[in-house]
Amino acid sequence: MSTVGPTPPPAPNVLLLPSASAKGGLSIRSLLLIMLLLVSTTSSVVVGLIGYVNGRDSLREAAFNRLIEVRDSRASEMVSLFDSIESTLLLSARGDSVREAVVAFSAGFAALEDTGLSSEDRAALESYYTGTFRAQLEAATGTSIDASTLVPTDPAQGYLQLRYTVPFSTFDEAIATNDAGDGSDWSKAHELYHDYFRRMTELFHYEDVLLLDTKGHVVYSAYKGIDLGADLDTGPLQRTNLAAAYAKALTGNVAGTVEFTDFAPYPPSLGVPAGWAVTPVAVDGTIVGALAVEMPVASINAVMTGDGKWEEGGLGKTGETYIVGAEDNLMRSTSRDLIENPALYEQLAVKAGTPPEAAHRAVETGNTLLLQPVHTDAVQGAAEGQSGTTLAGGYLGTETIAAYAPLQLDGLDWVIVAELDSSEAFAPVDDFTRNLVLSSAIIVLLVSLLSLVIAGVIVRPLRRLRDAARRIAAGETGVQVDAGTSDELADVGAAFNDMSRSLQTKATLLAEQQAENDRLLLSLMPEPLVKKYKEGAATIVLDHQEVSVLFADIVGFEAFGRGMHSEEALAKLNEIIRAFDDVADRHGVERVRTTRAGYLASCGLTIPRVDNARRMVEFAMDLERIANRYGGKHGTKLSIRAGIDTGTVTSGLVGQSHIAYDLWGDAVNLAFQLQGTNGDSGIFLTQQVVDRMPDNIQVRDWGFVNTASGPQKVWRVDVPEAPTGFDA
Repeated sequence: MSTVGPTPPPAPNVLLLPSASAKGGLSIRSLLLIMLLLVSTTSSVVVGLIGYVNGRDSLREAAFNRLIEVRDSRASEMVSLFDSIESTLLLSARGDSVREAVVAFSAGFAALEDTGLSSEDRAALESYYTGTFRAQLEAATGTSIDASTLVPTDPAQGYLQLRYTVPFSTFDEAIATNDAGDGSDWSKAHELYHDYFRRMTELFHYEDVLLLDTKGHVVYSAYKGIDLGADLDTGPLQRTNLAAAYAKALTGNVAGTVEFTDFAPYPPSLGVPAGWAVTPVAVDGTIVGALAVEMPVASINAVMTGDGKWEEGGLGKTGETYIVGAEDNLMRSTSRDLIENPALYEQLAVKAGTPPEAAHRAVETGNTLLLQPVHTDAVQGAAEGQSGTTLAGGYLGTETIAAYAPLQLDGLDWVIVAELDSSEAFAPVDDFTRNLVLSSAIIVLLVSLLSLVIAGVIVRPLRRLRDAARRIAAGETGVQVDAGTSDELADVGAAFNDMSRSLQTKATLLAEQQAENDRLLLSLMPEPLVKKYKEGAATIVLDHQEVSVLFADIVGFEAFGRGMHSEEALAKLNEIIRAFDDVADRHGVERVRTTRAGYLASCGLTIPRVDNARRMVEFAMDLERIANRYGGKHGTKLSIRAGIDTGTVTSGLVGQSHIAYDLWGDAVNLAFQLQGTNGDSGIFLTQQVVDRMPDNIQVRDWGFVNTASGPQKVWRVDVPEAPTGFDA
């Protein structure tokens, strides 16, 4: 029980000087500042807007004109490339080497039609298609395929692929081979003419060179893919763009024409889209076959990217030119963003709406051919046959300026676009705008500073007093101001400083007293009761559910302390109680009060705990061990007699001028009764506590105890033996 004084009164309010803003109207300082700011800001804004509009329009026109030049230049180069391919094909088809080769390979292929394939040969072909080729195509396309439908059934096709396709793991190995050494007429023709066509592919960067007979058979392939020997009329490749171009080229039965095809998926190219140029081959006016070349993707990309020299080509750091199919809106050339930063390209493409699998596939292959969709205003306008410029979003979602036009290529519905990020195109005007804004801001700042300096000379001392008074009102102590030297404001400043020092001294004393009061209150009662007490509540009481209560005394201490001086006996008792308190903290148990005759504690009172009963029993077992060890240390026998119950309790402050924190209720009474009615030492539990115990704590029946509500069953805890020696 202790007497606790009331909470100290709050510090007195500080009287603040009224600010200038509290008065009506504006000060001269404010009017001067506003006038100068309006004049400087208005003039800067007007000049800036005129310069911004004129500069942006002229730079925009220059940027569009530059893109138009790049677009037209790239379009001209692309037309020249296709004209070159067409001229080369026509010249080659008229040459003796190609005409003789077509005749020789056609005859050699026809001779192989009577060659039968053994079961071992068919097994080898099936193994290659369902194993090696399938794995290569699935890895290239990322999709699962049924390669068994592509296995050759024609004897000549199977014969050639077993000797020129199956043995090689790469196209480069296949094209390097001149003769399989089988002695057939076809191999003899291959040894004679293959070097010519190999050089053609290397010189013009063709993806492949094919020779076809008049029956639709691919009688020769430079790279020896699975299209070697294929039948374009009835075989698995009959629906490819190569088959369509071949049929159209031979339908007219007239030499001297070239049929171009758009790019389309072509299985023998392992997932890389293929475009073709096919021309008939005639001997003495009779069509004997056709020469087909797979369009050079690298050459097309080289034209559109300027061999990667975008900046030298007038496209800056973000510009590019590309080709798009007008019907499917898919790219026919490679994106600059993919070449320079594949990871960033994939991220932007997916964000802009490109299917994630298409963007990922483009990164894997290093090409956006038939993968990157372009649904922009520029492509839409070019697809409608228009040529022009636009400022709109690009295919990766960024704002761009673009110049667009249809691409004039026979048989191909393509459009060409030259575009540049608007941020780069308009960078000069943006720089101008930024410089204009900065210069205007500097002018405004200088005018503002000049006005503030003039006004500040007059009001600076009053501002210091005002700011210092506000700091004190906010709770700061020890605030001092520069009092100056010799005028009336200096006298006011000195008086203010004296007041501030006096307030600081009083605040320090009040804070020390408040801290001591709080510490004393918390040592007597839980924090929730302290809070209610400090709020001035007249009656402070709390009801608690599911609280475990322990009442214990130390059996044998009276005999142990008999004969000791009172001071020594109390010191021994305090030593044990301190050990009890330390164990209570570890178990989450709260000590309520301690007397020489007993120790009252609770668990789950201020902090609800679902396992409060277990904690309290384990706490009591530790008390027993502490008492045993302490007795062993001093050569006496000490033990604990404790009663524990779980239930509803009430805590509160008893008294008015002299208050005491106490705990009462049925659980407290029953715990006290269990402790007081058992003559033996031990830990005694009610049935409510036992029902909440884990299985590892052993208890035994200890009879009944009579209570106001009837007999209550009592249990005793079996505490394991502990080693001697007091170490709490």
